[in-house]
Amino acid sequence: MDRTTSDRRQLCCLSMANTCISRGFVGWLLVFHLTVCCTGTVWANDSAFPDSQNVFPDTTVAWISIADPDGFSESFDRTQYGKLIRDPHMEAFVKSFREQLSKAGKQRLGKLGLTIEDLGQVPGGEIAVAAIVPEAGRLATVLLVDTTGHEDETEQLLEEIETRLLEQKAERLADYEKVIRVYRLPQENPSADDTDAVEPQEQVVAVVHEGKALVVGDDPVQVSHVLEVLKNGREDCLASTEQFKNVSKGVLKNLRPEISKLRWYISPFEFAAAYKSAHPTKKRQKGPDYIEILGRQGFDAIKALGGAVMFDDGPFQMRHQTIVYAPPLPGRDPLSVDRYDLAARMLRFPESDDIQPFDWVPAGVSSWSSLKWDIQTAFQSAESLVDDVVGEKGVFDDVIASLKEDPDGPQIDVEADLIACLGKKITLIGDFEEPIDVESDRLVIAIEAIDPEKVAATVGKSMSTDPDMRRVESNGVVIWELIDRSMEIPTLEIETPGGIVAHADQEEDSGDARRRRLREKEEKLLPHSAVTVAHGHLLIASHRDILERVLATSGSDSLATMNDYKKMNTVLKELHPSPSILWGFGRSGESIRPAFELLKSGSMPKSKSVTGQLLNSLLGDGEPGSVRDQKIDGSTLPDFKLIEKYFGTTGFVMNNLDDGWFLGGITLPLEAAGQQTQEVGSK
Repeated sequence: MDRTTSDRRQLCCLSMANTCISRGFVGWLLVFHLTVCCTGTVWANDSAFPDSQNVFPDTTVAWISIADPDGFSESFDRTQYGKLIRDPHMEAFVKSFREQLSKAGKQRLGKLGLTIEDLGQVPGGEIAVAAIVPEAGRLATVLLVDTTGHEDETEQLLEEIETRLLEQKAERLADYEKVIRVYRLPQENPSADDTDAVEPQEQVVAVVHEGKALVVGDDPVQVSHVLEVLKNGREDCLASTEQFKNVSKGVLKNLRPEISKLRWYISPFEFAAAYKSAHPTKKRQKGPDYIEILGRQGFDAIKALGGAVMFDDGPFQMRHQTIVYAPPLPGRDPLSVDRYDLAARMLRFPESDDIQPFDWVPAGVSSWSSLKWDIQTAFQSAESLVDDVVGEKGVFDDVIASLKEDPDGPQIDVEADLIACLGKKITLIGDFEEPIDVESDRLVIAIEAIDPEKVAATVGKSMSTDPDMRRVESNGVVIWELIDRSMEIPTLEIETPGGIVAHADQEEDSGDARRRRLREKEEKLLPHSAVTVAHGHLLIASHRDILERVLATSGSDSLATMNDYKKMNTVLKELHPSPSILWGFGRSGESIRPAFELLKSGSMPKSKSVTGQLLNSLLGDGEPGSVRDQKIDGSTLPDFKLIEKYFGTTGFVMNNLDDGWFLGGITLPLEAAGQQTQEVGSK
């Protein structure tokens, strides 16, 4: 086995094993990301066991499978992504990143007595991981590896695992069913100042190598169940469930069976509920539980999601397909507004035969997408959701009433003066400005207006009463620009440990207290926002400069005239000719460059972009105003111009189904996409 193949296998197995340890949403996303980037799938002809979806039980709530890591790695290598990793300019960073992964792997895999190097030598066929709910309140994780051709290495690995675990003071318990090795891991003592800490749960590792299969898990019973059915599979398997069947048939539609694939599946609400029960938090979290709220509000109609990813599929560098399985409630019409209950009714997306960029979308933007959405229904469905999030019934109606009746407010009827005047198309435009820094990202949200004059009057009436907004005239229209960062505007709030969320069960839950907390938030979604009505749309921008570019664009200077967009549009229409609800396009190099430069400078955690704030919320410590440490050292990254040739264009489309939605996407290499002139792409 050559060094490159071994490294790719190590990355693949590291991601799988990390999932077994973390067993959370972040772990599953890590699996998806690393396996997509580093490994792949070709269904093996001589497998050691049936396809894993026929082995894992019907109580499986999440699953990822890579049937042939070598095959997928080879297809990955043939793409521009593979060439990027092998580029000499990337050598220093790839080496550094591998060392960082190794260090992280030792910290996490060490609990299992494993190293990255170990895992790179074992797989000979399918690698699969499943999260299983044996009973309410429990979540078990099982890793299944086909070790064909590597049986001796696997047996040696088992002995090394035991030695390392015993060195860490793990306890070897009696073998389960006489064949499964079981180890009790030493418990971590809670810190002295953590008075709210819960009793630590016992952690065990169960390992067995039987024939050509390695099975590792945190529940000996589930490892045993998998072992028992390895020869012929089981009738009550994951593949037998209605949810998995419906997801799979859509995911694999029109994909060539001989092309390598990575497949994944998750039942989101079942997974979240089981994870929460199995992993109680050490400290009481304030604020709402968003998973429970979404379930109560009818979003648990989304039963499952699943997808397939493949590299080097003919002209496509990468192709992916995803199914969101959300059947209507029993007896409901799939086309009805009421096919779901409560706030989930906002999941209503009209179709269009041709969604295209307007002639005012600038030619050189990084990304563009447009979605058809029933905004009126969404607004009417939002009441119960807002009340549930705040934790107090009637809050939504009170806010709407105050906007209309408060003598010190704008005195506007939101539903009649604004919502009723909007159409059903929402456009997102993404770009950046140079020189690149933490505030370089640009965003424009354009909402179709069927009565632009009335929308403009409503916006003007609302903004003119706010001292934090100033009136500016540009390109023949009035722009309202934020001049005070302390203005109370919608913020991107994601529940994290210690995070502040305005909720009725918190102290100082008055409107003034909530407003003060919002003002004290250092990170805001649109800290330099600018708003206007033009081109028949309500335009909300992150910065005035990108808004003025949109206002000044027309005709031949628009995205729709560019060769790379026209090429992608043609290909997408050939693949997905049916009416769509979402159409999107992106230039990979332009889209990734701001994050690339911030990563290189070590400034990514300080990013003011939506993506940066999202990462800070997910990965930070939850303390208001705190900035997380950057997880990846990007100091060895090369000048972006040396590698930008590897980034082409991306396209994606979304369609309605009777029982959910389909999302498909592709990437094209730069030479196939149709290169643009430097003048068009420049900022």
